[in-house]
Amino acid sequence: MQNHLKYIRIAWYSFLSLAVGLCFYVLAVSVNLFYLFGELPNYEMLEKPRTELATEIISEDGVVLGRYYNSNRSRTNYEEISPNVINALIATEDVRFHDHSGIDFKGTFAIPYYLLKGDNRGSSTLSQQLAKNLYNTRKAQGVLNNIPMFNKLIAKTKEWILAIKIERAYTKEEIITMYLNTVDFGANSFGIKVAAQTYFSKNPKDLTVTEAAVLIGMLKAPSFYNPLFNPANALRRRNTVLQQMVKYNYLKDTDYSQLKNDSILVNKYEPDTHSHGLAPYFRAYIYRQLKVWADSTGHNVHTDGLKIYTTIDSRMQQYAEEGMQKHFKSLQYQFFQHWKNQNPWRNPDGSEVANFLEKAIKETPRFKKLKAAGMSESKIMFQLNKPVKMKVFSWYKPNNETDTLLSPIDSVRYYKYFLQTGLVSIDPKNGHIKAWVGGINHKHFKYDHVKQGKRQPGSTFKAVVYSAAIDNNPQEYNPCTSFQDVPQTIKLPDGKLWTPSNSGNYSGETYTLRQAMARSINTAATFLMRYLSPRNIIDYARKLGIESKLDSVPALCLGISDLSPYEITSAYCTFANQGTWVKPMTILRIEDKDGKILYQAVPEQREVLSEQTAYLMTYMLRGAVEEEKGTARSLFRYGLPEGGHIGGKTGTTNNNADGWFIGITPNLVTGVWTGGEDKSIHFRTTDLGAGGKMSLPTFALYMQKVYQDTRIPYKRGYFAKPADFTDFDCMKNIETDSIATPQEDDSMLEDLKN
Repeated sequence: MQNHLKYIRIAWYSFLSLAVGLCFYVLAVSVNLFYLFGELPNYEMLEKPRTELATEIISEDGVVLGRYYNSNRSRTNYEEISPNVINALIATEDVRFHDHSGIDFKGTFAIPYYLLKGDNRGSSTLSQQLAKNLYNTRKAQGVLNNIPMFNKLIAKTKEWILAIKIERAYTKEEIITMYLNTVDFGANSFGIKVAAQTYFSKNPKDLTVTEAAVLIGMLKAPSFYNPLFNPANALRRRNTVLQQMVKYNYLKDTDYSQLKNDSILVNKYEPDTHSHGLAPYFRAYIYRQLKVWADSTGHNVHTDGLKIYTTIDSRMQQYAEEGMQKHFKSLQYQFFQHWKNQNPWRNPDGSEVANFLEKAIKETPRFKKLKAAGMSESKIMFQLNKPVKMKVFSWYKPNNETDTLLSPIDSVRYYKYFLQTGLVSIDPKNGHIKAWVGGINHKHFKYDHVKQGKRQPGSTFKAVVYSAAIDNNPQEYNPCTSFQDVPQTIKLPDGKLWTPSNSGNYSGETYTLRQAMARSINTAATFLMRYLSPRNIIDYARKLGIESKLDSVPALCLGISDLSPYEITSAYCTFANQGTWVKPMTILRIEDKDGKILYQAVPEQREVLSEQTAYLMTYMLRGAVEEEKGTARSLFRYGLPEGGHIGGKTGTTNNNADGWFIGITPNLVTGVWTGGEDKSIHFRTTDLGAGGKMSLPTFALYMQKVYQDTRIPYKRGYFAKPADFTDFDCMKNIETDSIATPQEDDSMLEDLKN
């Protein structure tokens, strides 16, 4: 009897010792005793767990244009998640989720039983998995974490402790939401919101039962069960999830019998990069702005889950990109044919530029890297002449890419043949940029021709000259002022004489300034330059928002100083906005992940011209469309609807190196530039290389779709005439709504139709 009692006491002492030891161990882990176990999150970290959230760039009409991130993760709310997702998750990962307080003891004690059966299942609850995801419990921190096996026990203990704390701090709905916002779905998609978009182009609330089962099934092994790359595995795993839903009464058996044979319809997505999606050049531009702001305010663009609300309209951006693509497929084909079996890089006299490719190759990052590594130029050139497999851009292949075998040198040659473009569309009333196309393909051509690129604006700069003359003396210089198209000579400070020519011969005819501007006659701009000084023109250019260096010479009136499409388009907005210049705006506001406003844009504007001058300039610019032989008379042949006011100005520089068109309407101003990557690359004839042929079609195709879309607020309208304005004599004799319908042949238009 005494021996029996002795054994009972030993058993009790052992049990109590084990219980006390276990409690002490848990307490030691909790407080990180002697720094042996690593710290647990404090109360603040538990209340506000920090996860890396992607920053979203959002259009003015509410479409996510793209993201900046280290991990592509966006947050969603419980109400925005389909019950199908939640039911599939609970049935598969934690069937007693609503019954436990962080630890599923029934599941834990059943592990040995399942191991004996050969079923290597885990027992971690959703709360434990969330603790692991949020606080990186598996990362070695304390001294004992370096001991094999013991480190796993410590990690598991931390997850138990944190799971209980999480259950006390959050509701079950909040825990599920946090879990679904943190898990990895593969393909650089973190969280249910990004995963739903990546795989099914849906919001989480719209996922069907089978789609939800596919995504939840992927949680076990995202790559192995990826529905695009491993469809058989994904189908098998999806049906396992559906079976679990049947087993726990989230799905009827009859429904499962129907659904199990359904195929998985998934997006053929590409890994998300900053070159994909709408407005990649715009997103690259505002990223640089955001970095400066974030660095000065202590935020992180890649991890803070910021919401960047922009001025871009996603529909208009889509139409701008589509218009450019449609036109360029025809334009590029013409360029290839024009230079067939010849190199397009040419000197002004037509001869080929010597050593052009060699110089271009030496400017490539690869050449510079090899040079910096100490390799000789001869060895570098030998290496760069070796053919390698690569994907190159092509207008005429699916997804604008084709696989080929080229040497790096040949790839440089290949890319130099492509014409480039820049388009920016601005609301002149508030400065909001509605569309931004910085080039033909951001993946293959990173250079932004809207803001970075600066080229001679040619005749588009004449609007600055005309506005300066009219604003200074409207009675002497106005749309009705006559001048004769004969050589105009200006004496230069050094005593030399400057007499510019027209693009054609001097006609000797007498024209009004409106007719001269419509025909883009150089002698008219020179005629005004005799009255105005270069300094006077520069002052007006600065008022109109042009900041680039301007040459203080008489030839400035013909657009010899390099400008960006961003600058010249902003200047034209002043004419459409009754003489008030508004600084172009890209970002409306910035919010943090909880919706708190961190930055609110404040418009910058200034009165530059009188309302009368601004209205006269819109009337002058309409001349290119309305006047006989106007350079934009072909505009309406591209499908633009009739009615309302529209004007514009073409620009073509020496040797057809640059082709411009600035289109102006009462509520939208759009500038387009087209040309080669280098000024020496261009068409040889103005018939092909003029602004009316290279850039005007992009504008017309874009505006056609803008006007056709009833959801877009920009409609045909009329420039507002000032209340006290009195028409000049020649203005009373012109039908202000006339539409030009020229009959001349336009081969490029036929290519577009085909």
